Amino acid sequence: MSQVSLVAARIAALQQAGSALALQQATQELASCADASAAPVLVEVLGFNNPGAAVAAVKGLISLGPAAVEALLQLDPVNYGARAWAVRALAGIGDVRGLELLLDALGSDVAASVRRAAAKGLGQLQLDELPPDQQQAVRRQCLGALLAATSDGEWVVRYAVAVGLELLAAGLPAAGPERQLAQQGLLTLQEAAADNAPVVQRRANLALSRLELQ
Repeated sequence: MSQVSLVAARIAALQQAGSALALQQATQELASCADASAAPVLVEVLGFNNPGAAVAAVKGLISLGPAAVEALLQLDPVNYGARAWAVRALAGIGDVRGLELLLDALGSDVAASVRRAAAKGLGQLQLDELPPDQQQAVRRQCLGALLAATSDGEWVVRYAVAVGLELLAAGLPAAGPERQLAQQGLLTLQEAAADNAPVVQRRANLALSRLELQ
């Protein structure tokens, strides 16, 4: 069977799935094809209210990388569930075209798990193909969003912010003002406070230690 026929057959199986488990299995099978033509269907699955299938779809979309981004950005913004899964996929892919969605998610999403994914994603965007001035502009946007999120009310988000700040700072000039701001944000997360979980403090301390060694 050719690759085109295989993908078509697995798309058909997914569309005919008669139970939640069958949908999850069909999604896993389609994702394993690692074929860009499956991206729109995998994105569709994100809105089906089936967490198991959505996890499989996200993994498949991340494995497709940049080829999945256009389909992800076509999502209906009103479908909150699909949008939340899309943030996870875009964070894992690291394509700069997902920047606006990640920024919006970190700043305003109601779910801590979505904000957490966005925070990490903003730290690991792939910017090498952009001109240097655009790279710096994107890094400044990411930095501003991450610094604002150091005061997020959920420790899991602040933990991810520490990860994001470390990843972002590693790509900034050592003596530059943006790098200093990122390290200041980590110092804030390192501070002992009643509302700052020790695990966040330890992760921020680890990030600072690694950055000092670079």
